[in-house]
Amino acid sequence: MVTTAQQLRDSLDAIAAIEPGFAAALARAGYPEPRVREPGYETLLRTIVGQQVSVASAGAVWRKLEAELGEGCAPDVLLARDYDALRVCGLSRQKQGYARSLAEMVVSGALDLHALPADDEDAIAQLVRIKGIGRWSAEIYLLFAEGRPDIWPAGDLAVQIETGRILGLPERPSEKATRALADAWRPHRGAAAIMAWHHYNNGIDMLKT
Repeated sequence: MVTTAQQLRDSLDAIAAIEPGFAAALARAGYPEPRVREPGYETLLRTIVGQQVSVASAGAVWRKLEAELGEGCAPDVLLARDYDALRVCGLSRQKQGYARSLAEMVVSGALDLHALPADDEDAIAQLVRIKGIGRWSAEIYLLFAEGRPDIWPAGDLAVQIETGRILGLPERPSEKATRALADAWRPHRGAAAIMAWHHYNNGIDMLKT
């Protein structure tokens, strides 16, 4: 798990012991803080609301949805609202389709977010059945909401950029290459991803370090 600061430190220390680039990154940027989200429907609905919009815009839409649907935007309540009611809250027709897909699967019992398969790939396969939830969103959910230690979102642009910089590569690796580069870091790849974002968000200037 990577839900506590100590778990995250232990995982990063394990990677640093075999990968000098990560040891140097830790010296430059320090240890990141854990990123923890509440597992379940609400977190995934927030993910859908936040797709392709700014954090501020997503927050504004969420507040309107809660004002309309109640705290947590319960799935049965969401399904009872028509298109216009949700449109006024800021949800496009496409996002309404995604939100309804999630709500319907939860209400029907087709998806139990509190009993996802232990195998990461099987869990991802369950999540991507929801309209609008692709592999990246599924991986982010499993990493932050369930604290799964070996999730590696190799399709994330910031992860690709910073993995390349940390390892001293001449250019950003592709998704396939980024996935392959992290093979040696199993079962700690989730911590590596969190470190990559931390390094990226701190704007580390490699020329000055």
